[in-house]
Amino acid sequence: MAAGTERRNIWSGLSVAIVQKQDQRTGKITRGIVKDILTSAAVHSRGIKVRLATGEVGRVQEIG
Repeated sequence: MAAGTERRNIWSGLSVAIVQKQDQRTGKITRGIVKDILTSAAVHSRGIKVRLATGEVGRVQEIG
């Protein structure tokens, strides 16, 4: 299981790469720092949804 699909691997202040909703088809990656974790479930198959410090929202694809 990928690290970005488990909530326990993600916390505020962590550097991550996300895919925003409008970029899901192209797979365009946005990098930033986690501000809030929006997914309440412990695991999500498509990635934990987060809000970055810049306000962008998406699912975590990579950590670091």
